[in-house]
Amino acid sequence: MIERAVAADAGEILTVQRAAYVSEAQLYGDPYIPPLVESLEQVRKVIESAVVLKALDTGRVVGAVRGQVSGTTCLVGRLVVAPDRQGQGLGTALLTALHEAVPQAEAFDLYTGHLSETNLKLYRRLGYRETHRERMDDHLTLVHLRREPDRSPPQR
Repeated sequence: MIERAVAADAGEILTVQRAAYVSEAQLYGDPYIPPLVESLEQVRKVIESAVVLKALDTGRVVGAVRGQVSGTTCLVGRLVVAPDRQGQGLGTALLTALHEAVPQAEAFDLYTGHLSETNLKLYRRLGYRETHRERMDDHLTLVHLRREPDRSPPQR
């Protein structure tokens, strides 16, 4: 079940976020990536100011995603799935639910690291296209992607 997160979910979401990002930190050799050093209060503030969705399984938070609307664009961030639930379609379900939760967005933007092949495959499968790359340092290049909703009329 996917639903809107509330401030009281911040602790569970932060726990899932930290567990999910350990593999990214290892991949890039950097234990101080922002998702791992974000505070409980920072997560709580995001929940209060953005669209934050959580995936639940028998009361347990097993995933989350953030969407911050800026003009006509939704900035997607922190798509996380608990390590024991990865590869089961939760990331796809969360992103799809976010697309539906922000129907006014004319585009969805996100980024991930250049070595994060699983993430890149997921985003491309959901219609995200690379817009540019941004070299952050020797071990990290960010891949920026954008998804524009299909505005074509339905086929008859």
